[in-house]
Amino acid sequence: MVLGQTAAPTADGCCPELLTAPLAEDQAAELAKVFKALGDPVRLRLLSMIASGAGGEICVCDLTPAFDLSQPTISHHLKLLRQAGLIDCERRGTWVYYWLLPETTDRLAGILARPGRPAPAAPRS
Repeated sequence: MVLGQTAAPTADGCCPELLTAPLAEDQAAELAKVFKALGDPVRLRLLSMIASGAGGEICVCDLTPAFDLSQPTISHHLKLLRQAGLIDCERRGTWVYYWLLPETTDRLAGILARPGRPAPAAPRS
C-alpha cells in the first residue's frame, strides 16, 4: 500500500487522519519510512533546499557544497529521500536535478492534521 492509501475512507471520501482512525500495518510501515527519512538533520536540510530551489528544482552540484560531507554521503541521503517518496530526480548530462514530490508532503500534512481545526498561524517574528 502506498502512503495515503487506506481501506477505510472518511465521510468526505478522503483517507483518515492519524488522529481519527488507527493506521493499517502497511500504512504505518510506509509512513515510518517517510518519518525516518525526515528524522536526519542532513536529509531535512536537503529536502528544504530542494523544495525551495528556484524553478522547483535544484542541481546536485548546488547541494553538495552546502555540506561538510562527501559526495557519496550526500548521494546516499538523497537516495533515502527518493525511496521515501519525498523527492524525484532526472539526470541531465553530467548533473542530476532533484525536485520535491508535493503529493507526498501534502499527504503527510493531511495525515497529521487535526480534524475540524484550522492550521495554526505562523509565529510572528
